[in-house]
Amino acid sequence: MNDVTILVVDDESRMRKLIKDFLMQKGYSILEAGDGEEALKTFEENQNKISLILLDVMMPKLDGWSVLRQIRQTSKVPIVMLTARGEEQDELFGFELGVDEYISKPVSPKILVARVEAILKRTMANKKNVQECGGITIDPDGRTVKIDGKQVEMSLREYELLKYLVDNQGIALSRDKILNNVWNYDYYGDSRTIDSHIKKIRHKLGKKGKYIQTMRGVGYKFEIK
Repeated sequence: MNDVTILVVDDESRMRKLIKDFLMQKGYSILEAGDGEEALKTFEENQNKISLILLDVMMPKLDGWSVLRQIRQTSKVPIVMLTARGEEQDELFGFELGVDEYISKPVSPKILVARVEAILKRTMANKKNVQECGGITIDPDGRTVKIDGKQVEMSLREYELLKYLVDNQGIALSRDKILNNVWNYDYYGDSRTIDSHIKKIRHKLGKKGKYIQTMRGVGYKFEIK
C-alpha cells in the first residue's frame, strides 16, 4: 500500500497521531493538516497522489464543510468526515455535500482503518467492465457515470448504489440488502439514508431517473421498460 496516500485533517494533534499510527501500520503514506486552510493547501499541492481524505468537521479558520465544498468543485477523491456530532441531520447534510463516509467520534481506530480499507478496495479496484443500460453508461475502471455520453458527477456512495441497482437489474432489492451490499459493513442508522441517496441519483439521472422504481414495502428496483 506504499502507493496510497491519505490526508488526515484534524485540529487535535493527538487524534491525528493516533489515526496516523494505525494507518501507517497498514503501509499507507500519511499527510497531515491541523486546520481547514492548511488542508486545502496540502490537497492542492498533492492532489494527484492523495487517494482518500479523513476530514474533521469542527476546525479553526475553515470548518470541514467548507473544505469539503471547495474540494468537491474539482475532485471526486473519497472523503470520510470525522465529527463529534451524531445527529441524523448532520449525516444527511454531509451526504448531500458529497461525503463518501461519515464517522462519529469517538471511533475505534481499528474500525476506522477497516472502513478506510473497504473504501480504498472499492475505489482502486481495476475492473474493465463498462456497462450500458438505456443510455446510462457505467465505467467501473474510472468510476464514472455518463448519461447519453455526458458525464454526471456522483459521490462514491451514489455511484456504488447506482451500480448495485444496475448489476441487479429487474430484481426488487430490500433496503437491508442494499445496506449490506453497498455500505459493506454493519450500518447503525436509519435506512432512510438510502432514500436520500436514491433521491439524489434520480435527480442526476434526469428523465432516466424513472428507471429506479420504488417497490413499496420492499425497497428499490432498476428496470428499463
